Amino acid sequence: MWHWLVSGLASGATLVLYDGSPFRYLDTENPETSKPDDFAMHRLVDEVGITHFGTSAKYLSILEQKSLNPTSVGLSLLSLEAIYSTGSPLAPSTFDYVYETFPSTINLGSITGGTDIISLFGAPNPLVPVYQGEIQAPGLGMAIATYDYTGEDITNTGEPGDLVCTKPFICQPVGFWGEDGSKKYYNSYFDKFTNSRGQPIWHHGDFVRFNPNTGGIWMLGRSDGILKPAGVRFGSAEIYNVVLQHFADEVADALCIGRRREGDADETVCLFLKMAEGNSFSVALSEGIRATVKKALSARHVPGIVDECPDIPVTTNGKK
Repeated sequence: MWHWLVSGLASGATLVLYDGSPFRYLDTENPETSKPDDFAMHRLVDEVGITHFGTSAKYLSILEQKSLNPTSVGLSLLSLEAIYSTGSPLAPSTFDYVYETFPSTINLGSITGGTDIISLFGAPNPLVPVYQGEIQAPGLGMAIATYDYTGEDITNTGEPGDLVCTKPFICQPVGFWGEDGSKKYYNSYFDKFTNSRGQPIWHHGDFVRFNPNTGGIWMLGRSDGILKPAGVRFGSAEIYNVVLQHFADEVADALCIGRRREGDADETVCLFLKMAEGNSFSVALSEGIRATVKKALSARHVPGIVDECPDIPVTTNGKK
């Protein structure tokens, strides 16, 4: 992100950085004091005239779960032109929430890229429509595609697979530092797929599917976290989207993983729920989630285990 900020300064933009909880308001005239405020970031947008707001999918989903509407406290957000979301896939229901509570003229951009490339494979594009749940388009100069586990190009089928970049790109790293840097570099990105000429191509580690009708990209999770019960491959994000859309009042967060112990004939999908404050886990909730997942997705997506957990482990930047 530092590199992006520097390039922003180089292009003449004014940057606004905020350090701390996005749910505490910092008085710019008296910076020693702050107070809890669900609309802290909204106030910052209005106060300093922010045009492009970068945030996490988790932050937007929390706003959605709380049903917060900035117009209810007199905030207009008229300067805002775009919201850029990263860190994890942005749920389809959150797209609806953003366009219901923020100015309808904004460009809501979910993205996929990485620190390693200082760029985006899937990016916002103000020249094309925003479709619910989708990253709008490939980044400039990115020849991205979707491959199945056999290495077949399935981009135009609408089926989920691994995100690859089939041609070199201008911001592609040339190697890793150190004596064994070349080996680590190859093993990280080039040891899984080859093109039709047998040449290794970039494998990014994301599990996605392309919408053949819109050209948009659905983020389904990380390739190394793909669930495969009965041989059916799907991403944990598909389960999270259902939970957020239908059980946001009861469930604060969730973690979906696959369990296959020695001796197990198949993988079991396990869904762990962190309950929202004031709510308790119940058999009725468990069965309700199973029934909703079956209806929204398929019988093969239904978790074999649904249970409560005290918290969800995340990295320092909020990724599960």
